Amino acid sequence: MNENFFEDLKRVFFENGGLTLMLKGVGNTVIIALSAVVIGVVLGSLCAIVKVSDGKGVLLKIAKAIVGVYITVIRGTPLMVQLLFTYFGVFATAMRGNSHKAILIAVLVFGVNSGAYVAEIIRSGIQAVDVGQMEAGRSLGLSHSTTMLRIVLPQAVKNIIPALGNEFIMLIKDSSVASAITVVEMTKRAQGLVSKFYVALPIYAVLALLYLALTSLAAEGMKLIEKRMRRSDRR
Repeated sequence: MNENFFEDLKRVFFENGGLTLMLKGVGNTVIIALSAVVIGVVLGSLCAIVKVSDGKGVLLKIAKAIVGVYITVIRGTPLMVQLLFTYFGVFATAMRGNSHKAILIAVLVFGVNSGAYVAEIIRSGIQAVDVGQMEAGRSLGLSHSTTMLRIVLPQAVKNIIPALGNEFIMLIKDSSVASAITVVEMTKRAQGLVSKFYVALPIYAVLALLYLALTSLAAEGMKLIEKRMRRSDRR
């Protein structure tokens, strides 16, 4: 370790306000991750329901084809490429040079990216529920969609909570990619401090610790949710 590590740490973060700047970046990191996971869950749920539907209508076949292409393309291309393509390509004129709009683009891209992975998570969770649950609901006169929403999905949620927690943690870490389109989150703040003070090791060490703190909090939160759900099952 650099012999000036602790002096540089003190100079950057405690004598020149570096810590305050880094903490300001935490807000955008959390906003991107939380918003993206909400979009991902909604989009992924819709895609998963389409994939497991057993109808034979033309519209359903078209929807399944669209969902299949969407999942294949999103999972088969890097997140960075998707972000750059959207920001510098699709919305090049409208979004360039505006940090608030850049955050919206980051949330959209991260949400759409997450949706493809969440779709497979939810699909596997639905298929893990005993097929007799669907048959029982249909035998009671419920439609396929009603049975799915009221009987199958609530049971599937218990199976997919750990995987959704992992997806949220991945979004927190992957949010660092948003710095490539000028979003001022933690990584962008760290890069700015490195450019200003010409030291890297202490700044990136603090950055790593901040990411570790956020992901650890998210992991503990998911553990509490799982514990509460297990307690409700016992009741």
